[in-house]
Amino acid sequence: MMSPNKCVFCEIIKGNIKTRKIYETEHSIAILDAFPLRKGHSLLISKTHRPKIQDLSIGENSDIFSALHFLTDKIEKAMDGSSSLISIHNGRDAGQEIPHFHVHIIPASESERNRSIHSLFDKKNIPADELDDHWKNISKLIESA
Repeated sequence: MMSPNKCVFCEIIKGNIKTRKIYETEHSIAILDAFPLRKGHSLLISKTHRPKIQDLSIGENSDIFSALHFLTDKIEKAMDGSSSLISIHNGRDAGQEIPHFHVHIIPASESERNRSIHSLFDKKNIPADELDDHWKNISKLIESA
């Protein structure tokens, strides 16, 4: 058994853990998820050990999202799917279980239709003035970047 400080994704990338690799680029590797939620559930994993998308370089992000673009159609077709759920848990508080950036690609068909993202969360009634504050705070940070 691996020590708790070792990252399972880093060990996969090093070749120390057997996996079902389906694709590889300079900055990413795609594998079938060992604990799939549906048939064809795949993971696209950054080769660099960084927890969040904003921790990766622009080049790494470009490579990963180009790979995601390429893989999604192939995975859907291979599993006779018509759609896919693409999920990123960007940090521990967002539900990320392994602190290493990765993207879930989960193909779906008409018979396996997923619920919308809004159905996964408790509804929050945020007043319009509070939404305006959120908008201003986010916009201010973007403008000052």
